[in-house]
Amino acid sequence: MIDSVKSFLGWFFVTGDPMIYGADASIALVSIGIVAVLTYFKKWKWLWNEWLTTVDHKKIGIMYIIAALLMLFRGGMDALMMRAQLTLPNMHFLDAEHYNQVFTTHGTIMIIFVAMPFIFGLMNIAVPLQIGARDVAYPFLNALSFWLFFFGAMLFNLSFVIGGSPDAGWSSYAPYAGAEMNPGVGQNYYLIGVQISGIGSLATGINFLVTILKMRAPGMTLFKMPMFTWSILITSVIVVFAFPAFTVALALMTIDRLFGAHFFTIAAGGSPMLWANLFWFWGHPEVYIVLLPVFGIFSEVIATFAHKTLFGYAVMVWSMVAISVLSFITWLHHFFTMGNTAPVNAFFSISTMLIAIPTGVKIFNWLFTLNKGRIQFTTPMLWALAFIPNFTIGGVTGVMLAMAPADYQYHNSYFLVAHFHSTLIAGTVFGIFCGLHYWWPKMFGYMLDEVKGKWSFWIFMISFNICFMPMYFLGLMGMTRRMYTYPAGLGWTPINVVMSIGAAGMGIGFALMAYNIVWSAVRGKKDTTGDPWNGRTLEWATASPAAEYNFAHIPEIKSRDAFAAMKEARAAGHAETVPPYKAIHMPNNTGIPVIMSAFMFIAGFGFVFEWYWMGIPGLIGVVACMIARSFVYDDHHYIPVEKVKQTEAATGRLS
Repeated sequence: MIDSVKSFLGWFFVTGDPMIYGADASIALVSIGIVAVLTYFKKWKWLWNEWLTTVDHKKIGIMYIIAALLMLFRGGMDALMMRAQLTLPNMHFLDAEHYNQVFTTHGTIMIIFVAMPFIFGLMNIAVPLQIGARDVAYPFLNALSFWLFFFGAMLFNLSFVIGGSPDAGWSSYAPYAGAEMNPGVGQNYYLIGVQISGIGSLATGINFLVTILKMRAPGMTLFKMPMFTWSILITSVIVVFAFPAFTVALALMTIDRLFGAHFFTIAAGGSPMLWANLFWFWGHPEVYIVLLPVFGIFSEVIATFAHKTLFGYAVMVWSMVAISVLSFITWLHHFFTMGNTAPVNAFFSISTMLIAIPTGVKIFNWLFTLNKGRIQFTTPMLWALAFIPNFTIGGVTGVMLAMAPADYQYHNSYFLVAHFHSTLIAGTVFGIFCGLHYWWPKMFGYMLDEVKGKWSFWIFMISFNICFMPMYFLGLMGMTRRMYTYPAGLGWTPINVVMSIGAAGMGIGFALMAYNIVWSAVRGKKDTTGDPWNGRTLEWATASPAAEYNFAHIPEIKSRDAFAAMKEARAAGHAETVPPYKAIHMPNNTGIPVIMSAFMFIAGFGFVFEWYWMGIPGLIGVVACMIARSFVYDDHHYIPVEKVKQTEAATGRLS
């Protein structure tokens, strides 16, 4: 009996590596610490009422961002482990299997559990405020989307200490990711954890598509919307069309692994290329799911701190529409090296190059916005300005990779790794850091320290170039992707040492940003105006942080840059007619989303290990929550006029 228990525990828990034991200890200590603090300060009820059951889009946005920052720390540690392994030749810091696991989790976490939730967090914070709405179209679905993401991410990360991490790369190509060649439970974690999170992402896309189309303030036509809202509208359309393909791919491979089907097995009539096509039909639009919103962020920030109207507004909108369309006809450039015909390669090569045109249009429009502007070099503006040259390098090398014959040389080298980090870090990461600093006072009511913010920016940005610019040359020297070690004498060592120094510098920059967040929470300058940046869009017309209902009176929009126009009208002495206050209709908090998602986690964990005695009851719990939700009729409340007046008076906005 004892031997059976020991055998089970040895199979169930990941053992044999000091880093794993350190992770076990860290997880245990952090969990005990959280429980102890909540118990000591008697905050369990507060946590449940204010956060776990909230449907307030602003609080959901904050939770997305906190989770994404934690995942960024995890993904960043994976990156540092890979760089430590590759710094010198013949290193044995990680063995081949562990390196493959770290390589896989790094890519998956950074794309699916960092970039997307960070953007979802910022759009939850800003979009309803920018369009003059009091909430999103489906508040319950919004809460459910977050908790599905959160529990999907937790399930995926649990693989590090229980069962073993996936090791088939973030793209998880068949047949390597299939049951025959990858028999452990790690790939099940990938399939089910990402699937749970992906359902939440798809629901978010639907929710914000409806919110933007149906809940804009009176007078806000589509071409009076802020550029960030436009970017989220177009991104939501991409999500709605791209994510179902990935959902189907994940479901098919899950059925293959758990139930013995052969959708991707050649010998049984399947096709491994089916996975590649489905994955990249989602995967390349996914690049623009995480890039288009940051284009919107940069548009807002550059216009605000250049103190000018955004140049070429309509052209900017249509360029994003063009990017969204082209993103769906470029996916095959990810496997130019897999034996396509010349006409097929030519078509996708041309479509890939074409996408550079609307992207270039946007960059020139930002430069024209800066021209003759009164530029204010705040921390958000520094991130926006740094994006332009750094991202351009990634774009130019992307055009090089779009040429199929050249791609045969570049594709399996570190040149490609340098390219997609130049676009995704200089684009997405710079963008989310820009948006974080820009909207931070709107989220919490105080400013992040500018001096520490600028130090963090310069350290991170310079270190990024130290890390990834040499990678282009390393790729041209012949170092291939996915290798976990290399022999001495190839001339790669000096460049790898420099790259690892740059990676460490990026870690220092992020750590300084985290310190700035903690320091500013205690000593940060309060935002008493609601408009610390002299903003141009409606979110700055509210208090910081905004009230539960966002706007006591829904604004009436007469032009683009609605808040800037309002301030100009006030300065010109035009009096505003303020209607009487009314009771405000708002949705009730509910615990069903977090409970339903917890049941989904239980079901997912059961299916990872093929424990149907756990998985099936978990799914029954999910269905029970759906049924319970269908019988909830009292799902809203009214904030009385007196409370609205009290809230407005407390922020100095009672008129």
